[in-house]
Amino acid sequence: MAQNRYPQAKGPSQRQLRVGELMRRTLSDVLMRGEVHDPDLNRISITVGEIRLSNDLKVATAFVSPLGGGPGEEMLKALRRHTGELRHHVAKALTLKFTPELRFQLDETFDRMDETRRLFADERVQRDLATPDDADEAED
Repeated sequence: MAQNRYPQAKGPSQRQLRVGELMRRTLSDVLMRGEVHDPDLNRISITVGEIRLSNDLKVATAFVSPLGGGPGEEMLKALRRHTGELRHHVAKALTLKFTPELRFQLDETFDRMDETRRLFADERVQRDLATPDDADEAED
């Protein structure tokens, strides 16, 4: 029996997903309650969209965005200044042997969704998506 030379890429494990979701909720709560004493950070409403963990659970990348749009780079700088304190708050809430290192990245999911909507609204794309039955009705 031949072994597959190109194993299928696997998604995140159940443990990665579970720990990521717990961290996301905890980080969201900490930011919402303003537990970090920084006026720059507390005046921005921050959405934590997702946290992705490395395979060994040592690095957690938090995808964040300012609610309602706004100064994304300023928000990232403020979060990165307080990475240690935020990690400490997350560690208190989780029951892990080691707390993952926190990294912050701007969440561009909503920007990509807007771009996708714009593309689908384009008349050339609509024409390509039309089924043959729709084209026959348009000619009648």
